[in-house]
Amino acid sequence: MEIIRYAALAPARWANGGGVTRQVAAGKAPGNEATPEPWDWRISIAEVASAGPFSPMPGIERIITIIEGELIALTVDGVEHALEKYRPYRFSGDADTSATLPTGNLMDLNLMARRGAVKGYMAIVELSKKRPHPVFAGQHAVLLQGTASVAGSDGSAPAELGRYDTVVGAEDAPEISGRGFLAVLSIDPVEPDAG
Repeated sequence: MEIIRYAALAPARWANGGGVTRQVAAGKAPGNEATPEPWDWRISIAEVASAGPFSPMPGIERIITIIEGELIALTVDGVEHALEKYRPYRFSGDADTSATLPTGNLMDLNLMARRGAVKGYMAIVELSKKRPHPVFAGQHAVLLQGTASVAGSDGSAPAELGRYDTVVGAEDAPEISGRGFLAVLSIDPVEPDAG
């Protein structure tokens, strides 16, 4: 059972000085290990302190969710979208994108997926003490709010989770239970075209 502790993640300051990002996890699609790109998928948590443009990311599908703070106004190719807390929003890294912060500083959870290699999904789920939430292989689960613990199938004692700690999914599907909200991020390999 693997837990990525938020407190252990190294902060990287943005080139434009507008925020700080902590990379939670990144990886390559199966069979894509020899490609020159450093990753095919990447999960990160960012602290956003000022408005401004997003860096272009050609060929990347992005999903963003506000996890602390109230609102971000995202302008994607000239169209403004008001994104509220815990509402994932998908957009293209090719798009001309900028953000304003009408309600002040915030934190967001990001999933980036290389088009044609993997497909990313993000869902926000409410935890229950009565029905543990399994984390399957190819998934990462981030505790956004509340108190929770995770138990593996090996019979070992459950481990407590702190805010923004991440449980890495596995074949034996560790189970998270508690009270609060969880972001479940799924990374599915894209099957190559048979034609």
